[in-house]
Amino acid sequence: MTARIRSPQRLGMADLATLRQSLAERERQRAEALARELAIRAAEERARRQFADAVGPVTPLPAAGRSEHRVPQPAPLPRQREADERAALAATLSDEVTVESLLLTDDGLSFRRSNLGADVVSQLRRGRWAIQAELDLHGLRSDEARERLTEFLRDCDKRGARCLRIVHGKGHGSPGRTPVLKAKVQRWLAQSGDVLAFAQASAHEGGAGALIVLLGR
Repeated sequence: MTARIRSPQRLGMADLATLRQSLAERERQRAEALARELAIRAAEERARRQFADAVGPVTPLPAAGRSEHRVPQPAPLPRQREADERAALAATLSDEVTVESLLLTDDGLSFRRSNLGADVVSQLRRGRWAIQAELDLHGLRSDEARERLTEFLRDCDKRGARCLRIVHGKGHGSPGRTPVLKAKVQRWLAQSGDVLAFAQASAHEGGAGALIVLLGR
């Protein structure tokens, strides 16, 4: 059986009416979609204007949608070099070196470089220079005290501090009440090339339990 195909010439009035109605419906839907799109755009534009009026001028964000806040990076610290310097300096401060011959046996052992006048020690005791930094070694073991003193001298040299006070204690808590740390600190200071002189502190600065130290410029 052969199917019959209706040709356009044989469309009836009912078919034409249906076609016109379909086309009209499409046009109506298209018009409604366009009207909705225009309404949305108008609403967005009103919202942008209201926002601009409320907050004033604004700077648009980058296309990524986020602000890139670049924090400046701190300068790198030469920690390994500083550790090497501390180790090298500590190695030069030996407990085995005898420096007692360099100490002046006046009122409390003192020390000065041979190229300095004798009045330097007396000026240290009288407070000729204001104390710019202080280190307390109370309660530390010998190796801890030497490391702390090494770091202290290095930091003072960097900051340009010249007159220091180092508290080593009077040895009342040591076995036999002998000031072991006091003798070691004097020996270490005399070996340091930065130290020009030192003297026992006056009574109000610590007396026999402290030293006033003068560093080179």
